[in-house]
Amino acid sequence: MTERLAPVLWTTDANAAADWFARLSFVKQWEHRFAPDLPLYVSIARGDVEIHLSEHTGDARPGTLLYLYVDDLDAAAAACGVGAVEQKNWGREFEVVDLDGNRLRIGALHR
Repeated sequence: MTERLAPVLWTTDANAAADWFARLSFVKQWEHRFAPDLPLYVSIARGDVEIHLSEHTGDARPGTLLYLYVDDLDAAAAACGVGAVEQKNWGREFEVVDLDGNRLRIGALHR
């Protein structure tokens, strides 16, 4: 059995959020709207990592924190316009905040 988890982030504008995540190589997979005047729900993915972006009130809380591990931390930091990557006791990481106040902490993939 193959299983995976897709966290949901709340957003005011799912298309703008998908564009924001594109700097980290996330690509829109699909979108759904029950009717033209109802909120949008979008799936974005980067490799095997999938995130859902929802405009639906109550789907997720603003200010959520996700942790993303990447192979090339310095490239990810440059793509996000982050000049300095912090060295923590557990490794190197940086944090960015999306258009809706959700936080994305990005760290080096440990092998």
